[in-house]
Amino acid sequence: MKLLFKIILLCLLPALGPAAGFAQENDDTILRDALWTRAASSKPPARPAVGLALSGGGARGFAHTGVLEALEYAGFPVDYVSGTSMGSVIGALYASGQPVDEIWGFGRDAAKFKVSSDFKSIKLLRLLITDKLITPTYITRFIEGSLGALTFEKLKKPFACTAMDMRTGEKIVFTDGPLAIAVRSSVNLPGIFAPVQYRQRYLVDGGVVDFIPIEAARRLGAEWVLASVTESAADKMPDNVLMSLLQVIDIRGSLLARESEKNANFVLKPSVGDISVADFDRCMEAGEAGLLEASRRVDAAREAYLIFSAPRIVEKL
Repeated sequence: MKLLFKIILLCLLPALGPAAGFAQENDDTILRDALWTRAASSKPPARPAVGLALSGGGARGFAHTGVLEALEYAGFPVDYVSGTSMGSVIGALYASGQPVDEIWGFGRDAAKFKVSSDFKSIKLLRLLITDKLITPTYITRFIEGSLGALTFEKLKKPFACTAMDMRTGEKIVFTDGPLAIAVRSSVNLPGIFAPVQYRQRYLVDGGVVDFIPIEAARRLGAEWVLASVTESAADKMPDNVLMSLLQVIDIRGSLLARESEKNANFVLKPSVGDISVADFDRCMEAGEAGLLEASRRVDAAREAYLIFSAPRIVEKL
């Protein structure tokens, strides 16, 4: 690997100008930094297009915000974004051009948005008595307020999110049209929230069929995909029917994730501990876990991307 970087640097020296002096220092870090400067300052197709795939996970999915902050700080290029469930919310906000600092605001204000109240026992009681599925009032209000005026075509970065057709079990990948209803469909937990009716379909949470939308990122045009994954680590038994159903959905997502991860070029897995799908009061804790994990592993991600990119970068010189 060391030899590969040295060969590439020698190819890059004429284009790097003052950086040519680096060759005398024989330092792996400097070699990587020189190559990274070249890669990060280029645009596709001069370098492979990067996709960021954000998993589901409910409140745990807010860890993706910390991942975004670490990637931005490192200057890691992101050309395409895909998301499932909570990943679709964070991904849509990011693709719209909203600064990461403002996305953190969602976590800080989660209690005020009363997102957790969509899961409270009073609504579960109504579900059992009336035999009707819940409409998630506060989740819908937040998505409409943040994304309601946007379409996929107006986003700063190409974006895709996934849902499932409740009648057919088909995975639906949204890449065009109104943004809010697509994201709303992607976070719509089956068996709890009423299906979203759109384009003659009845749509529920995409995490049931595609917990990490890696293929969706590739369909947008990504050649190298970094996946941010927040799996369940619950070590206690649920204490009511609603939490039992959420945990079953969670376990299903974790099983799908293990298979999907094989299709990513690099995987970040923030340690979100015992944060459950419905723990929206702990969003900031999840975000901090994402920031910690991504900061710890961003150099490894950068090296993996450089190795993948090296032939393209040298070819374009």
